[in-house]
Amino acid sequence: MSELIAELKVKLIDILNLQDVNPEDFDENGQLVGGELGIDSIDVLEMVVMVEKDYGIVINNQEVGEKVFFSLANLADYIEKNSSGSLS
Repeated sequence: MSELIAELKVKLIDILNLQDVNPEDFDENGQLVGGELGIDSIDVLEMVVMVEKDYGIVINNQEVGEKVFFSLANLADYIEKNSSGSLS
């Protein structure tokens, strides 16, 4: 899962245009939305689109989304458990 977390860090920095943030700045267990990185609800929409496009996983329930996007570790775990392809 550490490869997936590293990949997600790079993708999130790119799609959310997080300037001055490096992958090593991410705390994989830290709060994503509303946390130190300033990720808001508009950013969540971009993350939902990225997860659907890149991993083929649809998150269309707000309650599920809140749990999935709570932390980077939660997101990676959800992708790993729900991806149709095998991720290593």
